[in-house]
Amino acid sequence: MNDGKKGKIGVLVEEHFDETEYRRFNEFFPQHGYDVEYISNLWNQEKITFKGNDHTEEVTVTVDVNDIDPADYKGIILIGGYAMDRLRYQVSPKPGEPNQSPAVEFLRKAVQAMDGGDLKVGTICHSMWLFCADPELMKGRKVTCAHNIICDVENAGGTVIYEGDKAVATYIDGNLISGQHPGVVDEFMNLFLQEIEKKEKVTA
Repeated sequence: MNDGKKGKIGVLVEEHFDETEYRRFNEFFPQHGYDVEYISNLWNQEKITFKGNDHTEEVTVTVDVNDIDPADYKGIILIGGYAMDRLRYQVSPKPGEPNQSPAVEFLRKAVQAMDGGDLKVGTICHSMWLFCADPELMKGRKVTCAHNIICDVENAGGTVIYEGDKAVATYIDGNLISGQHPGVVDEFMNLFLQEIEKKEKVTA
């Protein structure tokens, strides 16, 4: 039963999210005592309902990235599918200036907390796209990701870790936990949970 006593896992989401990951997040984390809270850019609306890639799942989000602090969460996960590509959209991009979309601004705060040892951040499949929106976020990171976006990650300054002729299933680089695709979502979640609870033991 979910009592949320251990805290919250924030999941960034938008239209065309991966439904396998969505279902498993909703099952796994509550079973281990964590609330799952979906967050997004709400475009000044009270709530938005997003549909998954297969249009069999939907989620209504009421928590706006502009209104929250990454420190309120035990961890932040960027869901896979095409959601992160949508979240990095800028209304008024300016030549030579970093991406200013609300979700990328939120990720900057989350990464600052992550690099300071105060937060775990997880990516899976295509969701590393949000990091790629600002090379300063991606530079020097060792990760895994969907094979489709390896060039995006490398062009943004990241290093994809391989096992044989494939990107590894999962990888931990400091406080950043990455998974290759939805087929390894259980391994990814277990690693993410282990890393969160390892941190809790250290700070207890």
